[in-house]
Amino acid sequence: MKASLFYFIVLTTIVSLLLAACGGAGGGSGAPMKAIGEGEGEVSIIAWAGYIERGETDPAYDWVTEFEAQTNCKVSVKTAATSDEMVSLMNEGGFDLVTASGDASNRLIAGGKVQEINLDLIPSWKTVDERLQNAPWHTVNGKHYGVPYQWGPNVLMYNTEVFPEAPTSWDVTFEEMTLPDGKSNKGRVQAFDGPIFIADAALYLKYHHPELGIDNPYDLDQKQFDQVIELLRRQRTLINRYWHDAFVQMDDFKNEGVVVSGSWPFQVNLLQLEGAPIASVIPVEGATGWADTTMMHVNAPHPNCAYKWLEWSLNPKLQGDLAAWFGSVPAVPAACKGNELLTDEGCATNGYNDFDKIWFWRTPTAECSDGAGNCVPYSEWVNAYIAVIGGQ
Repeated sequence: MKASLFYFIVLTTIVSLLLAACGGAGGGSGAPMKAIGEGEGEVSIIAWAGYIERGETDPAYDWVTEFEAQTNCKVSVKTAATSDEMVSLMNEGGFDLVTASGDASNRLIAGGKVQEINLDLIPSWKTVDERLQNAPWHTVNGKHYGVPYQWGPNVLMYNTEVFPEAPTSWDVTFEEMTLPDGKSNKGRVQAFDGPIFIADAALYLKYHHPELGIDNPYDLDQKQFDQVIELLRRQRTLINRYWHDAFVQMDDFKNEGVVVSGSWPFQVNLLQLEGAPIASVIPVEGATGWADTTMMHVNAPHPNCAYKWLEWSLNPKLQGDLAAWFGSVPAVPAACKGNELLTDEGCATNGYNDFDKIWFWRTPTAECSDGAGNCVPYSEWVNAYIAVIGGQ
């Protein structure tokens, strides 16, 4: 707990400084590259766990080795556990690319930390899902600041020995209750260790307390925000751990008595491969989710290799293999057919048709998404969530 609290205190400082620079709809500085030259021999990527695989965990999942052989660009990966960590690493610099979710991408654009991408240098851009091509989390004023990578929902992961039938509501994580095995959920529940989780609580209240008038879980006025934080304070008494490391969460489900939590399909898939009694569901309230974009640092040290990776990241084999591995949906629809690992049913199983049902992560702003100007900004989300985790 102390380590988690320290982690967020550090992030508060970083995010506050970054948000001060994010005054409008600006963008990364400098003109986009005009041509790709000879590779520099390496490329460094900040990524979510499981996003850049070279067959070390499972030899069937390797989309790095062939890229390195074809381009002579050696890939190094820095795994990040939260979007705020990605923002802070990009703020420090020294990296080429980041697989940023929507709650980080616009901060990076507005803060001038990523550069505009020249789509003429990405021949496979035309194969990207049309729903993603001009998405607001990477497109500002008609300029593109990245290449879509994968997308998917935040699912409710549960132990099937405790839940013989799938839970139908997120209430099993928010309200104290007796679970189907006759035991309390207290101390057997987890929540995500990031301020963006406030949106999950808001989505829960949106469904169960319509009188609050919550329309968009990222657009909360002060009264709505206060009610969401109160729910999270009550939830605090149930929490076993606020998780941000996917592998630690998996260990907690296997060895520490955790039986239900919000999670990613990645953890669900790996635990099932290990034979653990695990399944997942999207409950009646719906789900938040992530649509991730590979973005290039404005001062990328290896821009030629970075552009080579941007193009490589869109090939259908990589897209399909990654979707099978992570339980996500490809950014390239062609990946949904003919992939041995994903199978032709995989995209539908992973939620390809649920795009319009997911509340994709984005950074809350005081202006609200409709420009109303009365919403609680992300800096206050950060401070409030620190207080929740600290038991305040």
